[in-house]
Amino acid sequence: MIKGLDHIAIAVNKIDEALEIFERQLGLKLEKTRVVEEHKLKIAILRVGDTKIELVEPTDAESTVAKFLQKRGEGIHHIALEVSDIESHLKELKEKGIALIDEKPRLGAIARKIAFLHPKSTKSVLIELVEP
Repeated sequence: MIKGLDHIAIAVNKIDEALEIFERQLGLKLEKTRVVEEHKLKIAILRVGDTKIELVEPTDAESTVAKFLQKRGEGIHHIALEVSDIESHLKELKEKGIALIDEKPRLGAIARKIAFLHPKSTKSVLIELVEP
């Protein structure tokens, strides 16, 4: 079951420049930044009410976010939906014909179970499922 919106990820070339806008000009609260070596990313998490905005900056030119930026430029990378029982949700979506990037959940950047749905099945929107 989808419980709500977890976060919106925005791909950026430089987190420090993006924070100038999101934190200093818009007044959003920066919760934390961290480098996630296994995903080749630097992430800044900002709180917006009950949800979050994740600014994602590639730390390697071969990362998926670096390739996204080269192809599309800065902007929304994905939308993350909070779910309960991610395994059964993935099974149900696959049975309904939704293409999955991740057939099984994996550990995400902030130590939660995640899985991505392929954008070809979701009107070109990369959707991440997150189980807290």
